[in-house]
Amino acid sequence: MKKDIEIPEVKDVYVAAVHEQHPEYKTMDWNVYIINDKKLPLEMVLIVASGSNEKKITPAMRHSIKMLPAKYFAKIEFLQEKLLQLDNKFAITFFAEGKMYERTFTLAKNTVKEAALGEIPIMNLKGILAV
Repeated sequence: MKKDIEIPEVKDVYVAAVHEQHPEYKTMDWNVYIINDKKLPLEMVLIVASGSNEKKITPAMRHSIKMLPAKYFAKIEFLQEKLLQLDNKFAITFFAEGKMYERTFTLAKNTVKEAALGEIPIMNLKGILAV
C-alpha cells in the first residue's frame, strides 16, 4: 500500500527571508516570502509557520494563499529579531499540475543575518533561502 503513494518532489518553490526597508517606519526588517519560480501557478497554498529551540516553542501561525501566480512571490510574515534565535520552520502544502505537494523549509537559528545575504530568485533582492 505505501509503495503506491506518490509524493512528488517540490521544485522551483522557495522560502526566503529578505532584509528590506519598511516603507512607513524606514526600519530594516526581515520578512519571509514564498517564491513560485514554476511556469504554472500554485493553488490553495497552506503555510504553517513555527519557531523553536531546545527551551522555547512559538505558537503555530497559519497562512493561506488561494493562488500564487507563476514566476511570482508573496509575503508570508514579518520575523521579529528575537525569532532569529530560533529554528523557524515553514510547512508548505499546495496543489499544482493536479497533484498535491508538501515540503518543510527551515531557516536555522542565527543564520538570518546580513553577512549571509545572497541573491533570491524572481525577487531581484538580497536575502537568505530556507533549506
